[in-house]
Amino acid sequence: MIIAVIPAYNEESRLAQVVRDARKFAQKVIVVDDGSTDGTAEVARHEEATVVRHVQNCGAGAATMTGIEAARTAGATVIVTLDADGQHDPHDIPALLRPAEEDKADIVFSNRFGQRNRIPFTRRLFNAIGNVVTFVATGKWVSDSQSGFKVFGPRALREIQLRMSGFEFCTEIVREAAKHKWRVAQIPTKVVYSEYTMAKGQSFASGVKTALKILLRSFLR
Repeated sequence: MIIAVIPAYNEESRLAQVVRDARKFAQKVIVVDDGSTDGTAEVARHEEATVVRHVQNCGAGAATMTGIEAARTAGATVIVTLDADGQHDPHDIPALLRPAEEDKADIVFSNRFGQRNRIPFTRRLFNAIGNVVTFVATGKWVSDSQSGFKVFGPRALREIQLRMSGFEFCTEIVREAAKHKWRVAQIPTKVVYSEYTMAKGQSFASGVKTALKILLRSFLR
């Protein structure tokens, strides 16, 4: 069973379309309402998604792991994770699923930089820094390590265990791939940036904080 996992925090204005589009390619959609103070959960239920709710905001990593655990319980064999703000195009899901379905990859990373996407300079810069920090921390190079758009095949779904609750979880996933020696595929995907999605992303200060957490955790392991 293919299940889409969508972590969401205060995304009532964007979530409905994301759920509708994801359902075209997944048998079930799980929305993790990460302590939202708006109508995110109600929108998700209206779109017939399964809702798992955090009482308070726990962070993107915690919400993703909650969604993965819920998908395991629901009998998922493959899951796809994507952001709730609409920056990812769910119509790219089949291309991401293909390597896992053909048993050629255990985890599939989207690559927003593999197509002619109009990506703001600050996002390119933050991603480049994230890639370098991820490589230093894990020894594994991923071209778009910080994207939330991923597919976990049966093995990765079974073995993944995230402990970092914030944005640093993206690097932790790469570390898990290196640790378990998962087969990795990277697929070019579309991305849509707007003032809304830019505002929802990491600021420079939070990006530096995330990088320091990753490096500190790496040296302590």
